[in-house]
Amino acid sequence: MNDSLHISERKAHAVVIGSGLGGLASAMRLGAKGYRVTVLDRLDKPGGRGSSISENGHRFDLGPTIVTVPQVFEQLWVACGRNFHNDVDLRPIKPFYQIRWPDGSQFNAQSNMRSEVERLSPGDVHGFEKFLNDSEKRYQFGFEDLGRRPMNKLWDLIKVLPKFVMMRADRSVYTHAARRVKDERLRMALSFHPLFIGGDPFNVTSMYILVSHLEKTFGVHYAMGGVQAIADAMVKIIQSQGGHVAMQSEVDEIVVKNNICKGVKLKDQTVLDADVVVSNADAGHTYTHLLRNHTRRRWTNRKVKKQRWSMGLFVWYFGTKGTRDMWADVGHHTILNSSRYKGLVRDIFIKGKLAEDMSLYIHRPSITDPSVAPQGDDTFYALSPVPHLGHDDAVDWNQMQEEYRQKVAKILDRDVIPGFEKHLSASLIFTPNQFESRYLSPYGSGFSIEPRIFQSAWFRPHNVSEEAKGLFLAGAGTHPGAGLPGVISSAEVLAKLVPDAPHVPEQILKVAAE
Repeated sequence: MNDSLHISERKAHAVVIGSGLGGLASAMRLGAKGYRVTVLDRLDKPGGRGSSISENGHRFDLGPTIVTVPQVFEQLWVACGRNFHNDVDLRPIKPFYQIRWPDGSQFNAQSNMRSEVERLSPGDVHGFEKFLNDSEKRYQFGFEDLGRRPMNKLWDLIKVLPKFVMMRADRSVYTHAARRVKDERLRMALSFHPLFIGGDPFNVTSMYILVSHLEKTFGVHYAMGGVQAIADAMVKIIQSQGGHVAMQSEVDEIVVKNNICKGVKLKDQTVLDADVVVSNADAGHTYTHLLRNHTRRRWTNRKVKKQRWSMGLFVWYFGTKGTRDMWADVGHHTILNSSRYKGLVRDIFIKGKLAEDMSLYIHRPSITDPSVAPQGDDTFYALSPVPHLGHDDAVDWNQMQEEYRQKVAKILDRDVIPGFEKHLSASLIFTPNQFESRYLSPYGSGFSIEPRIFQSAWFRPHNVSEEAKGLFLAGAGTHPGAGLPGVISSAEVLAKLVPDAPHVPEQILKVAAE
C-alpha cells in the first residue's frame, strides 16, 4: 500500500445574512471577487423588503416600487460580467408621480418640470432652477463621491467637513427648499423625498435634495415583475457564480472567537464556518441580537437604543376586480397630501402620535404591468407614514389596524378611486408590527436608522464592523443608507473593503490501495 498526499484548493467562503437587495448585491460582488458565497434568509422569497406576496391572483410588491438610478444596477451586473437589461425589463414611468393637494391643485413630477412650476407658481421658476442646480451639486458630492466610497474612518469625515459646511449640510431639506421657493405646495413637492428613505424632511440634512437631480436626470423606472423580478435575477447570477441561496434559513448568531468572525449559527443550531460574514440584517438587529454574546465596543445596546429610527409604515395592499378601465386619472404613482405638512410630520417623527389626518402614497402597478393582477383587474397599495413602535405610548396596532384601514378607505373613496370597496378581491395589511416580526426591524421602523446628519456617513454603522474582524454590513442601516440606490451602493462600498478571495490550501490525505 502506498500513501499519496493530494493537495487541493478551496475557495474562501463568504456567508451573507439576509437576501434583501443589499445582501444579494453583496453576494454578487463577493462572487465576482472569487468567494464561494452562501446567502441565508428566514423568508420564503428573496428580496427582503423588496419581496412580494400573492393573493387571489394579485401580486403585491411589499416595499420599494421604483428604480431611480439604473446605472448602479448596470454597474453591478458589469462587475459580474453580465448585462442588466438582458435580465431585467425596466420601463420608464411618465409622469414620475402625481402630487395632489386638498385644494384640488396637482403637480406632475417629470423630467422637465419647469412647465409644471410655471403653472403652479410662476413666481418661483427662477428659485426652482436654482434649487435644481443645488441638487446637482449635492448629487455629485453626496452620491457619486461620498455614497460610493467607504466612510469608516474618522479621517474620511474630517476631509469632507469643509464641503459639508460650504453646502450648508446643517440645513434641513425643507429649509433649503423654502429658501428657494415661496409656494408652500412647491416647498412640499421639493422636500418630501426623504420620506422615501425614512427621513423627516424638517430635520434630515439638505444633502438629500440630491434626489431631485437624480429623478430629473435618470428618470423613474419600474421593473416588469416588480422589484421581486430584480431580486430573482440577482439570485440567478449568484447561482451561476457557484453560490447558494438558502431560504427559510434563519441566522440566530454570528460566531466570534478571539474577536475574529468565524461564521454563523442558525436557529436549528447548524453552524456554518466562513472566512467573511456580511450582515444584510438591520444594523440594530445585527448588533443587539446576532452579536448579543460578543462584547461590543462601539455599537452597544445602549448606543443602538439612542439612535433615531425612521418612521413606521401602514400599508394596505388590495386588489379590485374589473376596474382596469376605471379611474383613468389615477396613474402608477400618486401622492395624496393632508392639509397639514409640517404638523403631520412632527406628529409622526417627534411626538409619536397617530394623527387623525394622513398623507398617502398610492401605488397602481397594474396600469404598467398586467402581470400583477388577473386580466381586467387592478392591484394597489396605499401607504401611510406612521410612528414607529419605540415612542412612549406606542400605537397598539392590534387594536387600531381595522379602524385605521377604514380611515384610509374613506380617503381613497373620496379623493382617488371612488367606489373601489365594492370591487375588492384581495386585501392584506402591514403595520409596524409586521415590519418588526417579518424583517426584524427595530421598533418596526420602515427604513432602519433615520438619515439625520449625525446618523449619516461616518456616524452611521460602518460597512466594515469594528466589533469583529471579518464582519461587514450592507443594506439600509449602514453607509450610504436606505433606498434602492443606497443599498446597492452599500455592496459596492463593501467590495472595496473586502479583499479578493485567497485560495486556501487544504491537505486531503488519500489512501490508495494497489
